[in-house]
Formats: sequence, C-alpha cells, structure tokens
Amino acid sequence: MELHRFGSAVRQLRESTDPADLGLPVGKRRTRGLRREELGELAGMSADYVRRLEQGRSHPSAGVVDAIAKALHVGRSDYERLCALAGYAALEGQVPKELGPGAVRLLERFSDTPMFVSDAAMNLIAVNSAFMALRHWDLTGDPWDWNVAWRSFCDPLIGFKQSAADATDHEAVLVAQLRSAVLRYPADSDLTALIDEMRTRSRMFDDLWRNPRPVAAYESSAAFVHPDGGSVTLMGSLIAIPGDDLAALMLTPAPGSADASRLAELVAEEGDPAIIRVGQSGPG
Repeated sequence: MELHRFGSAVRQLRESTDPADLGLPVGKRRTRGLRREELGELAGMSADYVRRLEQGRSHPSAGVVDAIAKALHVGRSDYERLCALAGYAALEGQVPKELGPGAVRLLERFSDTPMFVSDAAMNLIAVNSAFMALRHWDLTGDPWDWNVAWRSFCDPLIGFKQSAADATDHEAVLVAQLRSAVLRYPADSDLTALIDEMRTRSRMFDDLWRNPRPVAAYESSAAFVHPDGGSVTLMGSLIAIPGDDLAALMLTPAPGSADASRLAELVAEEGDPAIIRVGQSGPG
C-alpha cells in the first residue's frame, strides 16, 4: 500500500510541476506537468523506471527518493513525505556507517580490482587489499584523513593526479554526493561540521557548494603514482549500494593495456586478498 501511495505522490508532484520552472520547453503538451521521460532524464533514471515507481511496482532506494526530490525541486515537507512513504526515516538520523553484506560481497568478489566503500558523507569505511596496493593514500593525522571530499578539496593526495576535465567531473560528483547527504541527514553534526570546515578551508568547494555543477558522469580517470615512481591510470566508477546507503568506487584499467599489467603486478605483490576496515586513524 505504501509503495502505491509513494507512486501516487511522485505522479502528483510530476504533473503539478511547471516545466518552465525547471528550464524545460513548454510547447504543446497533451498532459500537464512534466513527462515521465523528462523526470527520468532530470533524475538520472529511465522513463520506464519512473512508470514502475508511479505504479507501485518498484521499491525506491533512498538515493532514488533524493534524486526525484531534487529533480522536481520539491520543498522540505514534500521531501519528508516522499521519504516516509518510501519507508526511510533518515531525516533525523545519523549517516549509516555499517558495512553491510552487499558491500562485503562486492569487496570479496572483485578482490583483484582496487575498490573502496564509503558512507553518504564520503568517509571511507572499508577498502580491499588491491586498493591499498596502489600506495597513494597517505595519512596526515587530520580528523578527516579518510574522507574523499576532504582529501580532494582541502588536503590533496600527492599520489593522485587528474586532468582538468576529469578533476571537474570528480569535483561535481563529490559536491553532489555531499549535498544529497545533507538533505537526507540534516541532524548529523559530524556531517555539518565537515561541510562547514570545507567551506572555510576551500574556496573552490565553497563556490561549488553555492553553485553546484551538473554531474556529467559518475566516473573519472586518474593516475595513481606509486612510491616507486611508476604510475597506473585507472577509471573510477561509482556504484550505489542503496540498502545500506553506501557507495563503492571501482578502479579499473583499460583492458589489455600496460596499466592493466602494472596493476596486476602491484596487486600480486600485496599478497592474499583482504578486506580492510578503515577509519579516522587509519587501517584497523
């Protein structure tokens, strides 16, 4: 019953949204409001998936609820109603940090692929040994040593190099992820402190926070510089783990490339595959 109510709420919001308010052409329309295709494009999902949601035939993740709310520019009350109908009570809670079975399976099944799992605030929770084999993540003793966004904007990793275009995409994703987290977890004091500190320390982050760029793709490439002087170029692809409100980043080389061979060597040198829990003070 709740899924049908959620679907009805999405449809009502979609049909009551003026396309012109979202910068969409009005033209001649047979139906009022947004088309399913338009909502799907704005929220990063297919029109068929929007249809299944509206018909109560699919259970949305917290990320999907957030994406729909942002796409339709809904207010706080409508957002809270969508969350409640979808069965999420994250609005007053803390950012989840539990490494669920889905995340563990990903880390186990891709043991030869560098990967980390992060929470909604972009704090690393666990990595696999292939990720540690890259030897690029140095620790400085800062409270946010293991936060991806902090390290990108306020304390860049020496062994992580990106082109201007890839850095632009990467920054847009990080800001979008944090803005989404703040919307879902406004009562999390650690998240609030992180955002405040980043806005103080990084003018770039503050500018992007106030004027976020659209996310072109949830992936970008980077060169990971090993302490031995060599480097390996990998593509990072972000994968949502909706049930636990976590995300996994997989780092893959171009198939058959010299980077693929170099990565295989580094992973082999690391020894037996392992899942490593990480936190504010380093691996543990």
